[in-house]
Formats: sequence, C-alpha cells, structure tokens
Amino acid sequence: MAYEFQVTVDCAEPHVLADWWADALGWDVEPQDEGFIQSMIEQGHATDEDTTRHNGKLVWKTGAAIRHPEGLERAPRVLFQWVPEAKTVKNRMHLDLRTGDDRDKVVERLLGKGATYLHDGRQGPSAWVTLADPEGNELCVS
Repeated sequence: MAYEFQVTVDCAEPHVLADWWADALGWDVEPQDEGFIQSMIEQGHATDEDTTRHNGKLVWKTGAAIRHPEGLERAPRVLFQWVPEAKTVKNRMHLDLRTGDDRDKVVERLLGKGATYLHDGRQGPSAWVTLADPEGNELCVS
C-alpha cells in the first residue's frame, strides 16, 4: 500500500517561515478559519493562549502550512510547526528547488529575502547552490 505524506518542518516562528517558503516556492499559505478557531475557544477545546495574530488574522499559534497552487495532487503539503528548541545540527533531509535556467536569479532573490549562502555543489553535470532559510534549514537550488 502506498501512503500519502506531508513534509513537516520544526521551527521557532511557523507563520513567518510558512510565508517565506510560500514565497520561495511560489506556493500558497493555507488559510486558517478564524470562525472555527474562535468556536473552539468558546467551546473550551482551546484557549486564547493557543492562538496568535498573524497578518491581522487569528491563527493557531503552533502551526502554519503551505501547498502547491494546483493542490495536494501536485505536491505534498508542507507544515511548519513550533518547537521550543532551536536548530542545532545540519538537517538530515532537505528540499531541492529545481529552477532550470533561473538558478542564479532564484538564489539572489532568496538571499535578498533572508536566506544564507552555504556553498556550491557539483556532481558530474549537475550543479546546485546550498542555502539556509531564515531559521537555518538547508535547501538546494539547482
């Protein structure tokens, strides 16, 4: 049996990082239903401390997600979840952005939006640039 999956990224600021990655990938941040969140508080299933405001909207404090504009059939969802500890070591898994001929332009744009340059890589005819997102999570751009 084949399973569906989502990619989950631990982070300190899920909504900020979801915005960054949505912009980096050209994806959409999933909207959160303020009415549903408020009803969960009113029914006692959540508290105001479980929420925050991001871009003027009531959202769950501990998570935000992004998805491909063509939907989950095109690519898995990416969830950004709050964790209390900071990133301390290199990722064992990362995303590769395949940009074709626009690699250098994409790298410059991401650097301008807070990415950090780590190194250039090459294997045979394949070349890429390794960056880190604003929280230090590695990504490759090829």
